[in-house]
Amino acid sequence: MSTLKAALFDLDGVVFDTEPQYSIFWGSQCRLYHPERPGLEHEIKGQTLTQIYDQWFSGPLEKEQPVITDRLNEYESHMHYDYIEGFEQMIADLRAHGVKTAVVTSSNLPKMQAVYRYQPEFKSLFDAILTSEDFERSKPDPDCYLKAAARLGASTDECIVFEDSFNGLRSGRAANMKVVGLATTNSAESISELSDIQISDYRNMDFNQLSSLL
Repeated sequence: MSTLKAALFDLDGVVFDTEPQYSIFWGSQCRLYHPERPGLEHEIKGQTLTQIYDQWFSGPLEKEQPVITDRLNEYESHMHYDYIEGFEQMIADLRAHGVKTAVVTSSNLPKMQAVYRYQPEFKSLFDAILTSEDFERSKPDPDCYLKAAARLGASTDECIVFEDSFNGLRSGRAANMKVVGLATTNSAESISELSDIQISDYRNMDFNQLSSLL
């Protein structure tokens, strides 16, 4: 049985309860550019900005990408970044047991500045914060989680990944790490095949329970 040395967290829908806010933003953009596809904002949940652009805003709409990016940056600068229930207590428990922690997100640095303004203590909760600027390949590729493990000096069997999106869950799986699925963006049933356990929040999670996954 391996020892839990590193906990690796996606950001939106995993650390912060932000997914409903993103649904509002992307709902407005999808209705503007794809009125023929009602509910598209729910289909693109968990995709990176590049993936969304490549699939839905390429060709004739490619010229709109910088406009949408500017709108998104402005929107994110005013978002609320509230922790998912129980997160602060759980991460404190992990760190008290010597577990290293990292954020592994496709969010960019401008958005992270908004996070730091909203939650000034945020950086103190993590040993490393990896953003889109740190990765060559996006989730579901395992690149981001392998880089995070290396940064923290942990092997893959000593890491647990916390994810909510299908691409993120697949990334953790591809990195050969244990995966905790957050049922904040998708249902627990829909993510069950891609995660070792499914939770809605962190109220009942602690070091001992997570260690038992390894």
